[in-house]
Amino acid sequence: MFVLNELDQKLLEHFKGYVVKKDLVRSVKVGANVPVFVLEYLIANSCSTDDEEKIKEGMSNVKKILSEHYVNPEESALIHSKIREKGRFKIIDKISVELDSNRDMYWASLQNSNIRNGNIRDSLVTEHEKMLMGGIWAIIDVEYDSDIKIGQNIYPFVISNIKPIQLSTFDNSKIISKRKEFTKSEWLDVLLRSCGYEPNAEGVTDRIKMLLLSRLLPMVESNFNFIELGPRSTGKSFVFKELTPYAVLISGGQGTVAKLFVHGTTNKVGSVGQWDAICFDEATDKIFKDRDAIPLMKDYMESGSFSRAGAGGEITGVASIIFNGNINQPVETVLQTSHLFSPLSDEVNNDTAFLDRIEPPRLYRRVFYLSQAAMPDRVKLS
Repeated sequence: MFVLNELDQKLLEHFKGYVVKKDLVRSVKVGANVPVFVLEYLIANSCSTDDEEKIKEGMSNVKKILSEHYVNPEESALIHSKIREKGRFKIIDKISVELDSNRDMYWASLQNSNIRNGNIRDSLVTEHEKMLMGGIWAIIDVEYDSDIKIGQNIYPFVISNIKPIQLSTFDNSKIISKRKEFTKSEWLDVLLRSCGYEPNAEGVTDRIKMLLLSRLLPMVESNFNFIELGPRSTGKSFVFKELTPYAVLISGGQGTVAKLFVHGTTNKVGSVGQWDAICFDEATDKIFKDRDAIPLMKDYMESGSFSRAGAGGEITGVASIIFNGNINQPVETVLQTSHLFSPLSDEVNNDTAFLDRIEPPRLYRRVFYLSQAAMPDRVKLS
């Protein structure tokens, strides 16, 4: 039996249907490569209660949904076959949509199922517009119709129904109206718990709480340039990988001009025009795959725009830029031998023009540094 404290009770009272027990998320996360925000949505719809029996029943339902409908990427060929043989099949996947203006129609893409150019009716796109903005996770009914042809090509996959398992539209009015029911201290703890941290864990001071929340700044400020260098396994990339569908995590050395800024052939704008935040993980090893991306990144970090020959003039974006990396020595030791940014990749760690642009623009160009003891090696998850 679990015991609710006063904050738990207030959350259930004012945000029923939005509240989940974080330990339930971890129990489902093992074995399912599904983002945390998707699991939380499923659990909130089934287990947002303090009744233990209803929680058990809800968790059983969540696990059943995942086992029957979640698609692992290596199963894509099998899923194609099941859709064809059964004529209709229900799957859990991330769906995105693009407009083909040449044919005046939409095409759907399913990420793990490896389905491209899926047919989808206009009304579904209008109903779930976030499919046009990076995609949404959903329970999707896919049908097979071999009679659908364009020229000599068959486009048999048809998206017939979509049930989002993340918010496909968002109205923050309820959150705003209920904020007054919580004190500032309580709301701070709510925000931390929403990120998966336990604010009352031993060693978590008010300062550490604010430092943990600072990881969210790039998600609420446009064109915010942010860097976090710290010990391993301290959750530096967790926020951008698991908590939001509006950020993208780029692993070391994969930053290219085409992926980040603009494709040289199609002139399609890259990640800076598609996401709210771009996080470069392992930035202490390698950041960019080609060096041509560095001057473009400098321009973008300075002004929120960039120019490239043949791309049709200046291109703007709102994505914040984050650099995360491991630092294996105390700050004091680093300062004795070099400077605080020396752990960064050799591509940029002595490029003063690049480093100048990491200064937080909303803090009037003041720079803040943390000592090794500022953040605990590990923060207990709630």
